[in-house]
Amino acid sequence: MKTLRYCLAAPILLAFSAAPLHASEGTFDTPTLIPELAVKAAEAAVEACRERDTQITAAVVDRHGTPQALKRDRFAGPHTVDTAIRKAWTAVSFRTDTLELREMTEPGEAGYGIQHLPGVSTLGGGKQITTDGRIVGGIGISGAPSGQVDDECAAAGIDAITEDLL
Repeated sequence: MKTLRYCLAAPILLAFSAAPLHASEGTFDTPTLIPELAVKAAEAAVEACRERDTQITAAVVDRHGTPQALKRDRFAGPHTVDTAIRKAWTAVSFRTDTLELREMTEPGEAGYGIQHLPGVSTLGGGKQITTDGRIVGGIGISGAPSGQVDDECAAAGIDAITEDLL
């Protein structure tokens, strides 16, 4: 049973509970990617695309979509920076890799309108970074000849940090 008490010193309504709340009932722990692993993933993705003779930009965001690392290869187009960030943000925000989201947003599909939301990129190359079934971040790649190649380079970036996430 909760009791409400009015404090005269400060006009604030305070709530007191007869039974104390345990931390697990009042908070929720959410793992997130650390910047050092974000950098490692971005570098591995750029290297994977270089091995394919492709110049790209790799962006890594935390679980909230905030950029943590960005690496643009020397000949990647200037548009690839924003596109890579948007792909990573989209994968985290919609909890779906962008290659899959692209199919869900084709004309006539139920998710068609998603592609018109601000900041969304439904081009392939955005992937979720997960551990224990929970999203900890996302990676976005832009600049390869196709969304499929972007996606493969993103996967290489994730592979480079998988053991660190365990």
